[in-house]
Amino acid sequence: MVISKHMSYTNNPNIPKVRAEAVALVRQGFSTRKVARHFGFSHSAVVKWCSRASQYNPRTIPTRSSRPKVSPLALPREIVTTIVKERVSRRRCAEHVHRVLVNQGISVSLSSVKRTLDRCNLTKKRSPWKRPHDATIRPVVAHVGALIQVNTVHIMATDGSRIYVYTLIDLYSRWAYAEVVLKIGAEPSVRFIDRARLASSFTFEMIQSDHGSEFSTWFTQGLQRRGIKHRHSRVRQSNDNAHVERFNRTLQEECLDRTRHTVEDFKKALRTYLKYYNTERTHMGINYQTPSQLVPSY
Repeated sequence: MVISKHMSYTNNPNIPKVRAEAVALVRQGFSTRKVARHFGFSHSAVVKWCSRASQYNPRTIPTRSSRPKVSPLALPREIVTTIVKERVSRRRCAEHVHRVLVNQGISVSLSSVKRTLDRCNLTKKRSPWKRPHDATIRPVVAHVGALIQVNTVHIMATDGSRIYVYTLIDLYSRWAYAEVVLKIGAEPSVRFIDRARLASSFTFEMIQSDHGSEFSTWFTQGLQRRGIKHRHSRVRQSNDNAHVERFNRTLQEECLDRTRHTVEDFKKALRTYLKYYNTERTHMGINYQTPSQLVPSY
């Protein structure tokens, strides 16, 4: 069994200070047995603390690691060096490093390779500040509003500034909505959804987005307060947001690329184009119908 070098006999942060107080009482003239009864520790523990006190700061006596000094099952130093060298030189994962060692005739398990790389800080750790997203099941798109995809388009203006376009599309009817903004974020994203709901004639049941910062946990909570579920696309599954990505391309090719890159011109062009997209433009995905034909009372 491999024990981490940071593992200790106790995780109580106050114990080092308690040890120092016990040693201070012994030095004031109290017997070690009396001090042991006072603090509720064994007599032998207090004796050990007194013997260790001279090595440390008089105010604290730190907890020693419980890791054994010698482990009979530890990997030989030569194998550890080979693992580290292969990882550093090739930058390959543990599975590839293990395969290289096996091809060289070195008998070592994959778990040992992974533990060695972890102890040497050669593995990528997940950031403790990054919150994992829940794996919400994708609903069956059987009616309008069942699943709506949302995304953002980043465009460089003529003066070098950045213009953002929020885009949204309903998967069942292909009804779409878009807005030009100067700033994106979790709160602006929620406000965009509010305006899209006012522009539509149906209920939004679930919103799907990528893992961008503008669709973070605050965005999820904002939708929940409005009775809308939020689903993040799966990692490394580029086709999860295929509908809104294709709408982004269509919007750029048929509208934005043909318009002067300013906020006012984009807003004016979007108003005209969205009306055409939802009421006149036919779509192969819905059997050459228009979104307005599938959206009730549009």
